[in-house]
Amino acid sequence: MEINLFLRIVSFAKPYSRFWPRYLAFIIPGMIFGVLNFVLILPVLNIIFEQTTLTYVENTEFSLTDVTYFKNVFYNLLYKVNVLWGENGALLTVCAAVMIASLFANMFKYLAQRTLVSMRVHVLKNMRTAMFGKITGLHIAYFNEKRKGDLISTLSNDIGEVQNSVVTSFQTVFREPVMIAGNMAVLFYMSYQLTVFSLIAAPLSAFFIGRLAKKLKHDAGIAQKHQADIMGVIEETISGMRIIKAFNAQKYVRNKFENANEKYRRSSKKVANRQEMASPMSEFLGVTIVLAIVYFGGRLVLGGYLDMSATEFLVYIGLYYNILVPVKELSRAFTSIQKGMASAKRIFEVLDYPVDILKSKNPVSISNFKDKIEFESVSFHYSEKNSEVLHNINLTVPKGTTCALVGHSGAGKSTVADLIPRFYDVTKGELKLDGINIKDYQPKELISLMGIVSQESILFNDTVFNNIAFGWEEATEENVRTAAEIANAHEFIVKLEDGYNTVIGDRGNRLSGGQRQRLAIARAVLRNPPILIMDEATSALDSESERLVQDALYKLMKNRTSVVIAHRLATVRNADCIVVIQDGQIIEQGTHEELMDRKAAYYNLCSLQNFSKI
Repeated sequence: MEINLFLRIVSFAKPYSRFWPRYLAFIIPGMIFGVLNFVLILPVLNIIFEQTTLTYVENTEFSLTDVTYFKNVFYNLLYKVNVLWGENGALLTVCAAVMIASLFANMFKYLAQRTLVSMRVHVLKNMRTAMFGKITGLHIAYFNEKRKGDLISTLSNDIGEVQNSVVTSFQTVFREPVMIAGNMAVLFYMSYQLTVFSLIAAPLSAFFIGRLAKKLKHDAGIAQKHQADIMGVIEETISGMRIIKAFNAQKYVRNKFENANEKYRRSSKKVANRQEMASPMSEFLGVTIVLAIVYFGGRLVLGGYLDMSATEFLVYIGLYYNILVPVKELSRAFTSIQKGMASAKRIFEVLDYPVDILKSKNPVSISNFKDKIEFESVSFHYSEKNSEVLHNINLTVPKGTTCALVGHSGAGKSTVADLIPRFYDVTKGELKLDGINIKDYQPKELISLMGIVSQESILFNDTVFNNIAFGWEEATEENVRTAAEIANAHEFIVKLEDGYNTVIGDRGNRLSGGQRQRLAIARAVLRNPPILIMDEATSALDSESERLVQDALYKLMKNRTSVVIAHRLATVRNADCIVVIQDGQIIEQGTHEELMDRKAAYYNLCSLQNFSKI
C-alpha cells in the first residue's frame, strides 16, 4: 500500500525524461568518484604500514570491466613518481588523487541534487494543481458533506507535510541506493564472504526500523486529523465572528480551539519522538553490525583463513562504515515517508473521490434555449444513506414564463432549482431541456444558458469590475456598467474610492448586504442568459432598493424563462405559474388568483404572511 502511494506521488514528476536521464548522468559518476576516495587510500596504507616496494606491471591491457587494469595503471603511476620523487612524492600524489576524486564526487552529487530539487518542486506544483482542479470539479453535494476546514487542511497542511517528509526524501531515496550499490560492489570484489555475512546481519536493523515506521504512520494519521480539526475551528470562528461577538461566545470558541490544539500537541509530540528515535536506533544497529564484522573478519584475517591483507581489511571496514551513512539517511527517510503517507492518503482520498456529475460519452451541443424545461417523475436524494428529499416531481416551465417555487423552509424548493443547472443529478425520472435529458448536454454549455442569483450573495476578494465580470474575460467596461445600472448598483459603485476598481474585501465584507446582493444580480444580468434562477434575489435589500431592483428584474425576466424561489409571496404574485412544494412534493400549482380561489396550501401561506405584517 505504502509503495503504491509513494509511486503515485512520484508520478506527478511526469514527464520522467525531463529528470531521470540527467539525474543518472550525474549520480553514477558521483558514486564512482565517491568510492575512489576510499580505494585510493589503500596504496598509502601499504606504503606507511607495510613498507611495500612499488613495482612496475608490464603488458597491462585495456579493459573497462577489469578492475585490475585500473589498479595496475595507478600503481604504475605511483611507481614512476616513487622513482622520481621518492615515497613522499608518491604519498603526495595519492593525496592529490583523493582530493580530485572528492572534488568530482561532490560536484556530481551537487548537480544530481539540483536535478532532484527541480523534480521536487515540479511534483508539488502538479500535486497542488491536481488538488485544486479536483476540488473545483467536484459536485456541490461533496461540499455539503465535507467541512471546509478539512479541505483547506488537505490543500495546505497535508501537501505541506508531503513536501516536508515524502518529497524532500526523494534526494535520499534516489541517491543513497546508488551509493550503497557502488560501495557494495567494491565490498563484494574485496571479500564476498564478509559481505554475505554483513547482509545476513542487516535484516535485524530493518526489522526494528520497520516496526518503528509502522507505528509512526498510525500516529501521523491521528496528528493530521487533529490538525484538520484545528483548521475547521479556525475557519468556523472567522466565518462566524459576528455571531460569536453577538452571543458573547468568545470563551466557548477559545475552549473549543484549546481542546483541539492540545490534542494536536500531544499527537504531534508523539510523532516527533518516534521520528527522532529512527536515526540513533539505525546508527546503533549499524555500529553493532560493523563491530560484528570486525570481530568475525578480524579472526579470519589473523587466522589466515581470509585472502586479505591487514591494510585491505582496514579499507574494507572503512568502506562498509561508509555505507552506514546512506543507510542511516535511508532509515530516516523511510520513517519520514511513513509520517507523510498519512497526509498522502488524505490527498488521494480527495483526488480519487468519484465525480457524480459525469459528462455524456456523446454529449449534445447546445447554444440556445428554444422550448421548455420538463421535470418528468423526478425524485432525488443526496446519498444512498439519506431518504428522498424530492418525490415524483412533474413540472413544465415553458420558454418565456416565470415559475415561482413556494413553500415552508426545507420543503425542497432550492433542491428543485439546483437540479436544473446540474448541481445535482436526479435519482429517478428525467429532467429535460428542449426535450433532451440535460445529462446528454455539454455541462459547460448547459450552465452557460443560465444566470443564477442565490439568497446569499457570493462575492470574492477582488475588484467590483472583476466580481461582476466573473468568469467572462471578454467583458468590457460598457458591458459591466450597463449590467450594474440595470441592477441598481452603478450609483453606489461610482461613490466607492476607486469606483469599479475598488477591492471589496473577503466575501465583499466592505459592502453592505444590499450592495453585495446588487453586485450578484449585476453579475447575472451581464450574461444576458435565456434562463434565470433566483433564490429570493431581493431578500437582502432595503425597501427602496428592493423596489428599484425588483422593477429591473421584472424587465429582465420579461420574455425569459425564470425559476424564482420565493419566501415573500408578494414578490411572485405576477408569476405565470406558482408551484407549492411541501415535504418534497408538489401539492398544488397555478396562478396567484387560481390558488387563492382554492383556499388551500398557498392561501394559508399568504394568510400567515399577511397576519405576520399586522
